[in-house]
Parts: sequence; structure tokens; C-alpha cells
Amino acid sequence: MKTYHLNINNKAVRVEAEADTPMLWVIRDYVHLKGTKFGCGMGLCGACTIHLDGQPVRSCQTPVSSVKATGKITTIEGISANIEHVVQKAWIEEQVPQCGYCQSGQIMSAVALLNTNADPTDEDIDNYMAGNICRCGTYQRIRSAIHLAAARMKSESGSREKNLKQSSH
Repeated sequence: MKTYHLNINNKAVRVEAEADTPMLWVIRDYVHLKGTKFGCGMGLCGACTIHLDGQPVRSCQTPVSSVKATGKITTIEGISANIEHVVQKAWIEEQVPQCGYCQSGQIMSAVALLNTNADPTDEDIDNYMAGNICRCGTYQRIRSAIHLAAARMKSESGSREKNLKQSSH
């Protein structure tokens, strides 16, 4: 056992774990955040997706020993902080969830996509989200929700810029 100092959802966390313990189990069993799901255990389905320094990673395949002490880990609980994230709101409006099991991983990947591509095409979305499997087949709704979230983010960004310009005059 070794002690690891981690930054999870902007909180300092100290855990004692074996070096090869996957971050999935650190997050679920040691930190008690249950939003990150176990799917396949091989990094193929995307249910366990978290962000590590802003990049989506499969937590079932990421050993705790590979995370730098300065690394910033964000889980599904961390993307919304005190309010629902625009992607989560779009997910609800587009009625994406069926069984819901893959949704935290889907949302984490969608947030990462929109952080790097504010106006993705259908092809961009399909390519980026290809590593996330939805057993219920809600891929069209997922795509619609990502487009809706992108439009809202763009609108919010435009409103903020307009307010900044008005307040500087």
C-alpha cells in the first residue's frame, strides 16, 4: 500500500491503495463517488470515463500510480459543481437516458468534445463519441443533445461577451 495525494473535483484527497488499483475503484470505493460506472473493465465501453487534466480517460484502465500529484481529476459529480452542466440539461431535454448506465461516461466524453470543439458536426460527434457504447442505442438523441448543448454554450458565450462590452463602455 502506498499513499496517493489526488485532486478530485477540485478537492484534495488522500488515499492508500496498491499502485495498480484502477482509478475507477479509487473513485468509487475509496472516495465514495458512485457516478463513475464500471462497464466492461477493459476500457472499451466508456462507462467509466473521467477527465484527467481535461482529457477523457477510461478510469478502469488508469492505475492510481499513473496519476501525477498535480493531475486534476474530474468525475461526473465534478462537472456540474453546484448547478447542472449545460450538457446535462441538454441530455434531459433530449430524453437521452434509457437505462442510464452509460450516461455518466457519455456526458463526460461530450463535455470533453465541446471543450475542444465548440461547434461539432455530426461526423465530429460520431467520431469523438465512438468509444462510448450505449446498449439502448440512443445515439441520435446523444448527437441531438450535443448539438443543443453546443448551441447553448455558444449563446451563453455570446451573451457574456455582449455584457462585457456593455460594461466596459
